[in-house]
Parts: sequence; structure tokens; C-alpha cells
Amino acid sequence: MSKDYSKPIVEQRADPYLLKHTDGYYYFTGSVPAYDCIELRRSKTIDGLAEAETVVVWRKHESGIMSQHIWAPELHMLNGKWYIYFAASKADDIWALRPYVLECKGDDPLKDEWVELGMMQRADDDNKSFTDFSLDATIFENKGKNYYIWAEKVGGEKGISNLYIAEMESPIKLKTVQFLLTTPDYDWERVDFWVNEGPAVIKNNGKIYVTFSASGTGACYCMGMMEADENADLFDRNSWKKSRYPVLKTDYEKGLFGPGHNSFSVDEDGNPICVYHARPYEKIVGDPLYDPNRHAMVMPIKWNEDGSPKFEF
Repeated sequence: MSKDYSKPIVEQRADPYLLKHTDGYYYFTGSVPAYDCIELRRSKTIDGLAEAETVVVWRKHESGIMSQHIWAPELHMLNGKWYIYFAASKADDIWALRPYVLECKGDDPLKDEWVELGMMQRADDDNKSFTDFSLDATIFENKGKNYYIWAEKVGGEKGISNLYIAEMESPIKLKTVQFLLTTPDYDWERVDFWVNEGPAVIKNNGKIYVTFSASGTGACYCMGMMEADENADLFDRNSWKKSRYPVLKTDYEKGLFGPGHNSFSVDEDGNPICVYHARPYEKIVGDPLYDPNRHAMVMPIKWNEDGSPKFEF
């Protein structure tokens, strides 16, 4: 792949998600600027994604649920089947974001049929999850269990966006009650809005690292990180440590603004990479949410002496 990490791998795709599958292909998805559909593309190389054919695998509804703000899709394989996890709202209530699930009926996610499984289901004894603005779900496995991490606001439209974690019972249902993973504690998480969102997981040397994005979606957008031992109780507050400062933020010299909502993958040589979005300029006309120029970028991951990931443009 190209070593010019200052260039986008895919333009105008926010919330990028990149998966290298066992078939040797890279599968890519992200939020399209119109927020009206979910598309997939694949390539044998990361550089090839820019020109790869895009396939729309699902379009928003005309009305009702899943008719507005189709955001942050992620492609996962669970129990031998393909699933897409994404958030959507309603045309008549555009901030009523909730998490939804699609399942592929075949082995080829670009060619086979996708069906709607509805909204992600909370555990039977959980009466809080997905009752408010909920989005940005990701999934990871640890010690034979699958976990679901997502962002959810408390306090209504102007409320605080926290990250929660729960064990999964199935690809469409949680097994445990939500556990609060992180809330916006620091000044860099509270610019324009109080936000923790966009979780992503990478493991190294027996540790689980959860990156997340913070603040509003303009140049103030940045990334923080949580970490826990892989053998710890992930539903114990003392198991988690949070970064005091952002691990990735705007770099004026390099012209990369508002980096965030990342995913992790590997390059063609198997080395870990961080895939994230950023803008090439600071000043935005209108609402940053509807500015289309958040481009999918990539950077190599190196490791600090303590085994934690190092993020450097």
C-alpha cells in the first residue's frame, strides 16, 4: 500500500470501517454524505478501495423508522454469518437515533440479499438501553464472549453522550445490563457538546484498548482511549483506565482537522493500522454534521513501551 498517509484512502466517507476478511479482501463501509443508504466496497489492497465498485446493499425507508440519518455502519461476521450494525432515525423525529441490524442471507456481502432484523434488543432485565439517542455500535470478542459497545445520550437531545458496554447473547440481543464505560469527564470531551462516541477495539500484550471520539464534529473532534486487562472483569469500574488527554487530535501543520471515529485493521503485511476520518480544512460553512468532506484516512499503529497503541500522523 501507499506510504503517503496524508492522502485519503476513500474520500467523503465519515465513520470509516475497514475489515480484512479471511478471503484476502478488504471490506470497507462508512457513512455516505447523504446519510441515505449503506454501501460496501472491497479490494485486495487498501489503495484499491478508492476506485473499487461501490454496492448499495440497503437503502433507507421512505418514512417511519430507519428513514433518516443512516449512520456509521459496521460489517461484522458472527457465527459464520455477515451482519451490519448501524444507527438510523425517523424522518418525523430526526434525532431519534436507534441501533439496527442487517443480516446477509449468503456468503457474499456485496452480492447476496440483506434482510432487516430490526432494532438491537436489550437484555430482558435492562430497562435503560436504547431508550434515547443511541448510535455507533461496535463489537469485539474476548475470552470466548462477544461484547457490544455503543454511545447513548442521557438527558434528551441536548444531553450527554456516554459509552456503554454489554455482553451479547446473540447477534441481535444483549445478554447483560448496560455498564457505563466512559462519560465526558475532561475539557477536551466537552467542546460544543459533551460527547463520547465512535468506539473501536484493538488488543495487544494481554490488554484491551477501546478508542473513542469526543466533542463536536468540527476541528475539536478528537480521540481518547480506555484500557483494561483482558482477564479483568469488564463490568468492574476499577478494571478500566482512561487517558487523561486525547491520543489523537487536530494537527494544523499537517492539515488534518477533527480526526476521529476510527476502526482498526491490518495492512497488507499484517501490521496494525488505524482507519479514521478527518477534514482537510478547519473552517466549515454551516453545520459540521452535514459537511461532506470527512475523508477516510489511515495511519500505521506503533506501540508504546507499555504496550499501548501510539497514534502519530
